[in-house]
Amino acid sequence: MKILVTGSIASDHLMTFDGRFADSLVVEQLDKISLSFLANDLEIRRGGIAANIAFGMANLGMSPVLVGAVGEDFDAYRSWLERHGVDCESILVSDTKHTARFVCTTDKDMAQIATFYAGAMSEARRIELGPIHKRVGGADYVLIGANDPGAMLRHTRECRKRGLKFIADPSQQLAFSNGPEIKELIDGATYLITNEYEARLTEQKTGWSATDIAERVTHRVTTHGKDGAIIESPGEDPIHVGVAKVARLADPTGVGDAFRAGFLAGLSVGLPHRRCAEMGSVLAAHVIETVGTQEYELSKRTFLARLADAYGEDSATEIAPHLKCPRP
Repeated sequence: MKILVTGSIASDHLMTFDGRFADSLVVEQLDKISLSFLANDLEIRRGGIAANIAFGMANLGMSPVLVGAVGEDFDAYRSWLERHGVDCESILVSDTKHTARFVCTTDKDMAQIATFYAGAMSEARRIELGPIHKRVGGADYVLIGANDPGAMLRHTRECRKRGLKFIADPSQQLAFSNGPEIKELIDGATYLITNEYEARLTEQKTGWSATDIAERVTHRVTTHGKDGAIIESPGEDPIHVGVAKVARLADPTGVGDAFRAGFLAGLSVGLPHRRCAEMGSVLAAHVIETVGTQEYELSKRTFLARLADAYGEDSATEIAPHLKCPRP
C-alpha cells in the first residue's frame, strides 16, 4: 500500500530552559507580555511534520512518498532522508526561499514555546498530486498534514476530485484556520487524526459536534498524551490503546509525528487499528527518549521486544511479519 505524505519539511532549532515558563507569566499582564529565557543548550535538527512522519515510516520498512516544498539549502537533508528510504522525488524546490524553520524552547515541565518560519513551505500550494500519483503507480492514501494553508486546501480538493482516499491531519494549522476552512479540510476524510486539544478546537471552530464529525469522516483517531489514543469507527466500540513504556523523558518534540508514522505504517500493511496504534505508541516512545525528531535508532528486534513488553506477545507476533526495519 502506497501513502503520499504531504506537509511541512523544516529544520528544528531546539533549546531547553532550566525553569518553568509558568513562573514568569503574570496573568494580569498578558496583554503586555515581554519575556526572555536563558537557554541551556541548542540542538539543530532535521524536522517538519511530513518529513518526520515519512522518516518514521521508512525506519519501519515502509516506502513513504514525501510531498512538500523546500529551499535550495535542502541537499544535505534530502540525502539523509533518501539514505533512510524516503522517496523525495516529488519535493518542490524553491528558487527564492529557505527551507522552513521551527524554533522551540522546552522547560523542565516539558511545556514548549515555539515559532515557525514558513519560508519555502508557502510554495507547496504549487504542487499537483495527480502527476505524483501517476509516478508511483497509484497511491492508496494521501496524508494531508500541517502545511501551507493553500496547499492543504488544494490537496484536499484534488483528492476529492480524483477520488483519492485522504487522511486529514491539520494539527498546528487548526489555530490559524477558520471554521469553513477546517470543515473543508476534514469533510469526507477516511481518517481524521488530532490530539485531544485539537479535537475540541475542531468542534469549537466548525460548530460541529463529535457526532456531526463522525458522520463526515470514516475513522477518527485522537491522541491523549500520557493516556494513550482512541480510535473510533462506525458501528464499532472505541479502541483505546495506552502508551508504551518510556525509559527517559528527553524531548517531546515530534512525538505526535512518530505516533502517526507508526499508525500509518500499520495501516499500509493492512493491520487492524489496535495494532496500528500500538506501533505508533512504541515509535513515539523512541522519539521522546531522544533530542530531535529523527535521531532515534531503530531495530526490528528491539521494536518487537518493546511491543511485547507494552502490549503482549500477541501484538509482537502479529506485527513481526510486516516489520521490515533496515536494522535487524
